[in-house]
Amino acid sequence: MIERLPVTAAVADLLATATSIPVGRGRMPLGGPQHYYLLYAVDSTVSGAPFADEHEDASFVYQVTSVSAPAPGVKGSAGMLDQVELMADRARTALLGRDPATGAWRHPLVVPGASVMCRDLDTEPGGTSDPADGIMTYVQRFRFDLTPA
Repeated sequence: MIERLPVTAAVADLLATATSIPVGRGRMPLGGPQHYYLLYAVDSTVSGAPFADEHEDASFVYQVTSVSAPAPGVKGSAGMLDQVELMADRARTALLGRDPATGAWRHPLVVPGASVMCRDLDTEPGGTSDPADGIMTYVQRFRFDLTPA
C-alpha cells in the first residue's frame, strides 16, 4: 500500500519549486507572505489487481488554494483576483504541464517506492473573496494516481 505522507511532501515540494511561491501544508507558510499556496489532502482511494485484494494502487486528491492577501501595514490594500488567477495558472502548469517535444512531465513528481501513473485536474471551482479582510482565494483540486515502483 502506498503511504500518503511522502506523496503530500512531494506535491508540496514540486509546487513550491516549480512556482517559486511558498506552500503551506494546511496552514499559512512561515513568515506570513502576502501570497502563497495552501495544500490540503482531500480524498483518497485504493485499488489494485482483481481478486488479489492487496490495495497496492492509490489515488490521492489534493486541494491547492491560491491566496492573495493585503500588504501588511498598508491601509486599504487587498488581495487581487488577477494575482490568484495567475497563481492558479502557475499551479496548473507546474502540476500538469508536459514537454511538447517528449510528452514527459515538465516537473517530475518523485515519490520513493511509487510511480505516478496519472495527474489530473479533478475540479476547479475558482475564485472566492472575503471583502471584510481583503483576502482573495482560488481553489483547484488535483488527482494523482500511483502504483508501486
